[in-house]
Amino acid sequence: MVAEKPSLAGSIAQILSDGRVSSRRAALDVHEWEGRFRGQPARFKMTSVIGHVYSIDFTAAFNSWDKVDPSQLYDAPTVKLEANPKAHVCEHLQREGRGCDALVLWLDCDREGENICFEVMDNVVPHMSRRGGGGGQQAVFRARFSAITAPEIRAAMNNLVAPNEAEALAVDARQELDLRVGVSFTRFQTRFFQGRYGNLDASVISYGPCQTPTLNFCVERHQAITSFQPEPFWSVRPRASKAGVPLDLEWERGRVFDQDVGGMYAALVRDAKRLRVVDVSDKEDRKSRPHGLNTVELLKYASASLGLGPAHAMQVAERLYTSGYLSYPRTESSAYPPNFDINGNVAALRNHPVFGGYASALLQQGIKHPQGGTDVGDHPPITPVRSATEMELGGGDAWRLYDYVARHFLGSVSPDAVYRKTKAVFEAGGEMFTATGCVVVKPGFTAIMPWRATQSDSLPPLSPGEQVAFTEVELYQGRTSPPDYLTESDLIGLMEKHGIGTDASIPVHINNICERNYVSIQAGRKVVPTELGITLIRGYQLIDPELCKPQVRAHVEQQLDLIAKGKANKEAVVAHTVEQFRAKFLFFVSHVTRMDSLFEASFSPLASSGKPLSKCGKCRRYMKYISARPQRLYCSTCEEVLPLPQGGAIKLYKSLACPLDGYELLLFSLSGHDGKTYPLCPFCYSNPPFEGALKVGVEGAVGSKAGMPCTTCPHPTCPHSMASVGVFKCPNPSCEVGTVVLDPVSGAGGAGRSRLDCNRCNFLMYLPANMHSVKVSRDTCEDCGGRLLDLDFKKGALPPALAAEAEDGSKLSGVCVVCDDEVSKLCEVKNAHAFAARRMGPRGRGRGRGRGRGRGRRRDPNFDPKMSFRDF
Repeated sequence: MVAEKPSLAGSIAQILSDGRVSSRRAALDVHEWEGRFRGQPARFKMTSVIGHVYSIDFTAAFNSWDKVDPSQLYDAPTVKLEANPKAHVCEHLQREGRGCDALVLWLDCDREGENICFEVMDNVVPHMSRRGGGGGQQAVFRARFSAITAPEIRAAMNNLVAPNEAEALAVDARQELDLRVGVSFTRFQTRFFQGRYGNLDASVISYGPCQTPTLNFCVERHQAITSFQPEPFWSVRPRASKAGVPLDLEWERGRVFDQDVGGMYAALVRDAKRLRVVDVSDKEDRKSRPHGLNTVELLKYASASLGLGPAHAMQVAERLYTSGYLSYPRTESSAYPPNFDINGNVAALRNHPVFGGYASALLQQGIKHPQGGTDVGDHPPITPVRSATEMELGGGDAWRLYDYVARHFLGSVSPDAVYRKTKAVFEAGGEMFTATGCVVVKPGFTAIMPWRATQSDSLPPLSPGEQVAFTEVELYQGRTSPPDYLTESDLIGLMEKHGIGTDASIPVHINNICERNYVSIQAGRKVVPTELGITLIRGYQLIDPELCKPQVRAHVEQQLDLIAKGKANKEAVVAHTVEQFRAKFLFFVSHVTRMDSLFEASFSPLASSGKPLSKCGKCRRYMKYISARPQRLYCSTCEEVLPLPQGGAIKLYKSLACPLDGYELLLFSLSGHDGKTYPLCPFCYSNPPFEGALKVGVEGAVGSKAGMPCTTCPHPTCPHSMASVGVFKCPNPSCEVGTVVLDPVSGAGGAGRSRLDCNRCNFLMYLPANMHSVKVSRDTCEDCGGRLLDLDFKKGALPPALAAEAEDGSKLSGVCVVCDDEVSKLCEVKNAHAFAARRMGPRGRGRGRGRGRGRGRRRDPNFDPKMSFRDF
């Protein structure tokens, strides 16, 4: 049995085994117990994945931004790769599924979950027993559930169904379309505009079939604001009161846009001296209780009232769901299905210190099944499934979101609020005015949702024909105002209305336009487009408005819905949509100069950006360093742009030059106390001269493309290459190709400790303190195969335990920091907890000769620093 997350697997196993479960560690936890399955004795194994097992990408031949024309991506072959190769999910599923007779899929019950079902099946079914995966009987089952509660989980286990392949295919279609369309436009735009402008402040200039229409909503509102022309207006406002109660009078005409006309009406009212009551009406009005809570309403409230961004709100809601406090938080339904146990859910809250009294009163008066809303058939509305206090949830955002969901649920099954509304109509000088009052009769659902209540504001007693004197008549002058910027809540509503994204993906699209620096979130959660976002959308509007209009994506979503319902063929839909976007892409490329003219007016050309930094290897003139995102070098003579690693600082490295191409070397430093530093040739970084050279990128840097720094370069004689500074293979179990190299500047000038860093992962080793210099020897250790180091300590700083073998009182030659017990004690290892245990040999002490010096060295002119230790 396979769940979507480890925490869910543990909770479901506890419920189905009645707590009689044993757990063991594997790549992902496995929970086992004995029980019965479909009437027969069975041994259960419950494990999980961690989201999607696979991700889709182009084959390796089409992954080069520089060598592949983006237009080729519409025909390029795609491949599904393991989404988290370091987690070894595929290997884990294959191993645990070996010999099993049945597979039960407990993935989230939405389209994405259905797609993951088939990813799991691809790994498990081929390894099941013959009577299972290979037999004629059904061996794969799907559990459908909406909450992590014992009744819901047991009901799902007793009503297993078959997985829905049509829904899975709809997700495959969307992934392929988004990949082809998004990557083709993104690669072309990024290379075109980053090669021309220096202050774009964006690592990637991306296009997305959902992301771009989302941005378009924000820019259209910005354009409405900037193009708005305010206009003066005038309104007649008499001031009157009765029995000390002021009357808030509203002019029937509202306002006029001519001052003379407004003045004429004000004079007529003043001449009348009094207001005459024409009519008084009194009626009962009702405010309907809310429908059940779906994802969109949850996100809108979280942003507007709790100040939580959509992506963060969904993270909090999912944690509450996996912890068993809320039902599944991704649902489009706002109506409770007929079989929904409303009384049971309310009863779960009757002992709650905050909601308990209200829940108990509801149960006593009897709850009728609420009508209205929409039942999409996916999941019921979001409800609390377990009582939780603020202390239990740790307060903060988790409690505030839970509190809202609980109140909304109780409000949705409560009576309507009842009000008595009074409306009085007045006349003066032929002009009509109205005043309204409201008194609460029954608070209904607003007792638990006070922010939805209407404030009581009663009118004084009035009767038709009565005269009321006014104190003055004001001719109020105002000016029309532009609409405000969209809030996140407004934007979510527009996305839902126009079919942009799904309840699951809406937060992702909003988060993407923020990360790409297309919009910024300002006070009041207002979404304000940046200069880059505005220029992009204006460019699309000039070339092909459909590229940013919601109708195109809404049409695609309709086609995907047909696939999910089994009414359309996946291959046919994908092929047709790909051809449509191919034509749009080619038209966009041929007319991109229209957009370029807008960029020209808003951003600085590369030639006038940045500052001189290092010499070009071709023309020997200085190139300019562009520090705005993304960092890059620009040679105005050769008109060449050279990408650099992102997320750190760049400076010149001692005016040294690359022996291959003559470009001056740079030094890249990551921020932070433990941030690594490495040299790089700006040309080799993007154009590795050696086939198969290891490329590295900055993890977490948006838009960072991997390149080859000097520490992964296999040049045999360059003093900065891996062959010269590599010391030993990285000991991290998850780092399969890394080599630990000497940091070129650590400890320089007596600042800080010298260190060794992995050129692939975040493993690091601080060498002994108080050293003057460290050099990597050409000699290797006989025991572990690692390179030996020559250590030069500061005068008088050599530890006594090492003094016997020192040269000149401060130098140690040929030291193996892995095998030498005394030296390794003075080193500090970070980000590799297994290192200390793994470095010990079979004798339980330092390897071989004890210190890894003298007789423990060997000379190897062809040493490969990626060779592994004997026991690693």
